[in-house]
Amino acid sequence: MSRVGVKPIALPDKVKLSVDGRQVNVDGPKGKLSFDLPRGVDVSTADGEVVVSRASDLREHRALHGTVRSLVHNMIIGVSEGFVKELEILGVGMRAAVKGKDLDLALGKSHPILHPIPSELTVSVADNTKIKVEGIDKQMVGQFAAEVRNYYPPEPYKGKGVRYAGERVRRKEGKSVGK
Repeated sequence: MSRVGVKPIALPDKVKLSVDGRQVNVDGPKGKLSFDLPRGVDVSTADGEVVVSRASDLREHRALHGTVRSLVHNMIIGVSEGFVKELEILGVGMRAAVKGKDLDLALGKSHPILHPIPSELTVSVADNTKIKVEGIDKQMVGQFAAEVRNYYPPEPYKGKGVRYAGERVRRKEGKSVGK
């Protein structure tokens, strides 16, 4: 296994990482995550650090090496701290509410939109316009937030729609009238 350019990942005190064959398991205070390793990449732990190494310098192995390192790092952060995405709704009459296991969105359409909330995520709504998505899986948190945003992306003329907190929307000028 090649260790050229390998940057070890520091393992927090409360997080345990184990490798069973081709599966990496990470346990922490917020939960458990697992990941199947692709061929050509291995994960090992030593002295409180996680080292990801590759079998050779083939292009595929180099690409997978960085991807696996990033995924394992995100798993460690997820089970220790968790991930949060915040969304804002702008527009008259637009609102959101959590109803049971669904996110109820009123976005100016002719019908309310009920988006199912996965069991691994926690979704809360403040002031009817601020949605907070929390979870330990970075991909799942980002995917859920992207799906909700996709129902009514921010439009450039009035700025109405669902946007990420802090997202800047480039505004456009409307039609110019006259000569």
